[in-house]
Amino acid sequence: MSDKRTPRFIIAALALMLIVAFTGCDKLSIKKLSANYHFNKANQLFRDNKFSKAIVEYKATIANNPDLKDAYRLMGESYKSLYVPAKETPENGEKAAEALKALQKAYELDNNNRDVIYSLGDMYDKMKDFDNAEKLYLRIIDLDPGNMNNYYIIAEFYKRYAGDKDKASLGLKDKVEGMYLRRIETDPENVQGYAYMADYFEKMPSTDGKTLAANLNNAYEMHKRRLTIQPNSAEVLYTIGVNRCETARRLPDYFSDAEKASIAAEAEKYLLKAIEIDPNYPEPYAYMGILYLNVDVKLYPEKEGRYREEAVRYGEKFQEARKRVLSRMKLEKELKKTG
Repeated sequence: MSDKRTPRFIIAALALMLIVAFTGCDKLSIKKLSANYHFNKANQLFRDNKFSKAIVEYKATIANNPDLKDAYRLMGESYKSLYVPAKETPENGEKAAEALKALQKAYELDNNNRDVIYSLGDMYDKMKDFDNAEKLYLRIIDLDPGNMNNYYIIAEFYKRYAGDKDKASLGLKDKVEGMYLRRIETDPENVQGYAYMADYFEKMPSTDGKTLAANLNNAYEMHKRRLTIQPNSAEVLYTIGVNRCETARRLPDYFSDAEKASIAAEAEKYLLKAIEIDPNYPEPYAYMGILYLNVDVKLYPEKEGRYREEAVRYGEKFQEARKRVLSRMKLEKELKKTG
C-alpha cells in the first residue's frame, strides 16, 4: 500500500517545488521589467534635463536591479548637473556627496569602464580634488593609450590648475606640455597634435617680451612640423604667416629692426604662398593688410603710401574671396535641401 502512495507524495512535492520556483522567477522577471521601465523613464528625463525627476527614477531602477551600473553612473551625473561648483551651502554639499556616492558605486561595479572613470574624475575635478581627479584621468590613458582625445582632456585639466599658487610645486606647465608631446609621440604623422600644441604655446600668458617671444617661437616650430606633413596646405601656411606677423607686431621693442624685418619677410612669404595655393581662401588676404599696416609701415616709413595702398587692395581681395565662400556655402545648403 505504501508503495502505491509514495509516487503520489513525490509528485506532490515536485509540484510544490515547481510552484515555488516559478513564483521566484516571476518575481525576478517582474523586478527586472520594473527596473527597465524606470531606467528608460529616467533616461528620457535625463535627456530632457529634468535631473531631479530623473534621480527619483534612477533610485527606483536601482531598488529593482541594484547591479545596474549605468543607473548609478547616470544618477551620479544627474546629481552632478544639479551641483554648483564652489557654492558652499548644505544643499549643494549634499548633491556633491550623493554624486560621489553614486559614481563611486558605479566604479566599484566596473572599475575598467572609461565612461565611469571619466564621470568620477570629472566630479572630483569640479570639487577641486586635484589628486583623486588626476589619478582617474591618468587611468583612462592607461586603459586607452591610443585615444588621442584623452591626452587633450588631461592637458586641459592641468591647465585649469596651472595658475593655482598651491599647485606651484607640481610643475603643471611641464605636465601640460608632456601630455601634448605624448599625444604627438602616439601618432607623429597626425598634424592635429602639432596644431594643438602650437595653439597652447600661442595662448600661454606671458609677463615679459622674452617669455612671449619664446612662446611664439615654440608655436612656430610646431607649425613648421605640421608643414613637413602637409607642405601644400594653405591653412598651415596661413597659420605660420599669422604667427610670424604677430611675433613682429606684438614685440616691437624686443627685436631689432633687422630682426623684425626678417620676421616680417617670413610672414609675407608664407601668406603669399597660401594665397597662391588657394586663391579662394579669404583669411590670408586679410592678414596681408594687417602685416603691411601694423609692421611694414613702421619698419619702412618711406614706403608708407605703397603699403597702405597694398593693404586696401588686399582688403578688397578679402571681401571678394569672402563673398565667394558665402555664396558657395549658400548653394551647398540649398542643394542639401533639394537633395
